Amino acid sequence: MRHGVEVVPDKRALMEAGAAAFAGAARAAIAAHGRFVTALSGGSTPRALFELLATERFAASIDWGRVHVCWGDERAVRPDADASNYRMAREALLDHVPIPPSQVYRIRSEKPPAIAAEAYERTLRTLFATPAGPPRPVAGARFDLVLLGMGDNGHTASLFPGLHAVREAERWVVAESVAEVGMWRITLTPPVLNAARHVLFLVSGAGKAAMLRRVLEGPPDPDALPAQAIAPVDGVLEWLVDADAAAALSH
Repeated sequence: MRHGVEVVPDKRALMEAGAAAFAGAARAAIAAHGRFVTALSGGSTPRALFELLATERFAASIDWGRVHVCWGDERAVRPDADASNYRMAREALLDHVPIPPSQVYRIRSEKPPAIAAEAYERTLRTLFATPAGPPRPVAGARFDLVLLGMGDNGHTASLFPGLHAVREAERWVVAESVAEVGMWRITLTPPVLNAARHVLFLVSGAGKAAMLRRVLEGPPDPDALPAQAIAPVDGVLEWLVDADAAAALSH
């Protein structure tokens, strides 16, 4: 695993750098093996990134006919609900670019959570031609780019502190009731996230500064700090953070 931390001046610069990284990863993957498979993040931070990717400046540089879109996690709500990660990405990005609908793989979050999780794992196994066994960190059988955020409690995707999903070793997708947010969540698990070619964390704001230092500089404790569980086995881990979020880092 190669990893690094890049600090940019503010949230606007963060979105610019994130969009450039996404577009660059898409072009590289399509040139290398004919398609680009990404897992999008939810939450508040990436909306502006998706809106930027939908602008002509970035959208024109990506061959959307070869892009396959998945999600790192989803809330157990209908796809048209305000809280839906799918809805946010659709409104900000997917409705504005020529991506084939058959290459958008949403989590069927309107179904019972455990059933939705099992179905999404089957979807990913088909997409990655891996009908059984662990994820394979090879081209065409893994995510080319996973976008992740980090909560001020150290969670990422829907891997929350003290719950089972962060310790899952075999299933690719699990459903878990998260008392902290009063909601069921469906999430990808560390094995499939850590098989990715490139994992990009985007972190913004002073409210994340203390936690970012704990995650990056503190002792390993992924049960308490699930973002620490993300460590690609044969890929790149990159943290893209704005100056406010980086303020507590020692270097």
